[in-house]
Amino acid sequence: MVHDLYILMITAGVVALLFKLLKQPVVLGYIVAGILVGPHLFGEKLVDMENVETWGNIGVLFVLFCIGLEFRMKNLFESGKIALVGAATIVVGMMFFGFGVGKFAELDTMNSLFLAAMLCMSSTTIVMKAIDEAGLTKARFVKGATSILIFEDIIAVVLMVLLSSIAVKNSFEGTVLLEKVGILAATLAVWFIVGILIIPTLFRWVRPYLNDEILIVLSLGLCLGMVLTAEEAGFSSALGAFIMGMILAETKEAHRIEHLMAPLKNVFAAIFFVSVGMMINPSSLVAYWPSILIVAAVIIIGMILFGTLGCWWGGETLKDSMMTGFSFVQIGEFSFIIASLGSKLNVTDPAIYPIIVAASVLTTFLTPYIMKAAVPAYEFLYNHASSGLKAKIDAREQQVELAEKAAAQPTADTNAPSSADKVRHAVRKTIVTKRVVDLFLRNMSEND
Repeated sequence: MVHDLYILMITAGVVALLFKLLKQPVVLGYIVAGILVGPHLFGEKLVDMENVETWGNIGVLFVLFCIGLEFRMKNLFESGKIALVGAATIVVGMMFFGFGVGKFAELDTMNSLFLAAMLCMSSTTIVMKAIDEAGLTKARFVKGATSILIFEDIIAVVLMVLLSSIAVKNSFEGTVLLEKVGILAATLAVWFIVGILIIPTLFRWVRPYLNDEILIVLSLGLCLGMVLTAEEAGFSSALGAFIMGMILAETKEAHRIEHLMAPLKNVFAAIFFVSVGMMINPSSLVAYWPSILIVAAVIIIGMILFGTLGCWWGGETLKDSMMTGFSFVQIGEFSFIIASLGSKLNVTDPAIYPIIVAASVLTTFLTPYIMKAAVPAYEFLYNHASSGLKAKIDAREQQVELAEKAAAQPTADTNAPSSADKVRHAVRKTIVTKRVVDLFLRNMSEND
């Protein structure tokens, strides 16, 4: 086992360093490292695949736990229409797009459904890294883009649960699916509400004794406890890790936990991406290159189209909408996880996995260059638009600017109760729920 870990880490480190020098995402380096140490390239079994798969599964849990830690309910409510409409448009549009591609390729319904799910999720890690490297972190579109990615992460976790249920039962009955969605929603609500009521309160009680060592051990224990709870309830382990991350995100220790988890997450996430690369047979990439190009083209065209439309319908300016759409032109970690899920459940064609990974690598490589084309594409569209469309574009720009100015100015009556205050006041009038609601609202506002 130590031998396997040595081979993995030294290869991943060297290749990732090379990709960093070439100014490419290190995730691609990890995948290439996996191809190098995998059983297909040199015909030798350099590492034990079972060990790597076990570590990769742990990596998935830690990655999703950390994604949950970055999630704030307050940010979700503030993102509002743009995030909700944008994410829904992208996911629904790409699901139909991907399902249609699967049917066109003569795949069966199950394969087409999994393919659609793999194509509808942009990579939060790659998008934010590309934005940072492009020097656009302060750009106006970034807030909306980040909110959409958060919603997509939530949808991805729910999709994983639903796809697992559909694959196990091999059934698409509407009533059964609705029942599963209802059970999932109720379970999530109970877990989250109970978690918010209990865990932040317990953390406040023991805060004087929480050094870094105890905090990280306790956090990982809670994470793994929720993972086991999710598995016992019939849901995926990834869902439990994500939910516990969301719960701990509402504590005052959230940023400390994120900081402490970063090295652990980076190590196991690297192992996960290496394990993804190990499943790729380079000869299959040669055999499937037309399919890889088609899937990559579907991702790029679909994400630009649905990303732009979703943000525009959500209230963004056309320029910001196009910059968001042009930055979402890749798939990443959740696509790999869903692809692995289909392989483990033996419900997807073996050819889909290498095609998806190769398409992800290709689109990730192209993302920085496509992002640079967003502004020229907007200027071309604006200059060639009809007078009526130009008027709508200009009117939306003025609306957004006025809204920003209004949000930046202090309100005239600072003592006027907010909507949240009114809700608190109304609910607190009920005697039975007073203490529970007070505790829940206190815990939810710890990071305010």
